[in-house]
Amino acid sequence: MSPRRNRPKGAGSSGRSAEDDRSGRYGGWQSTESWRGEDWSVRHVAGASAQGKSYRCPGCDQLIPDGVPHVVAWPEHSGVDERRHWHKACWNAKDRRTTRVQRSRNAPRF
Repeated sequence: MSPRRNRPKGAGSSGRSAEDDRSGRYGGWQSTESWRGEDWSVRHVAGASAQGKSYRCPGCDQLIPDGVPHVVAWPEHSGVDERRHWHKACWNAKDRRTTRVQRSRNAPRF
């Protein structure tokens, strides 16, 4: 039995381009979505790629812990400073809720 190879295949042999590999190295894929009248770049980040830092979701104002799969979204015309990290469910429900909802202590959670 021959030893297992752990070398990645070249870009030419798998049929993927360098552009595809760049989004794949973050553990997810990137797409473009339209929201609030503008195009947004949306990158899905796998949990294994989300190591070392926690983020605050603008949809629910809760922390996204280290290692949790989530979505990174930013307007296409803007730069890196406009990137926001969202829970996947919050990004999918962004049209049904407002951002930064502040509730009183005794308010119902539903």
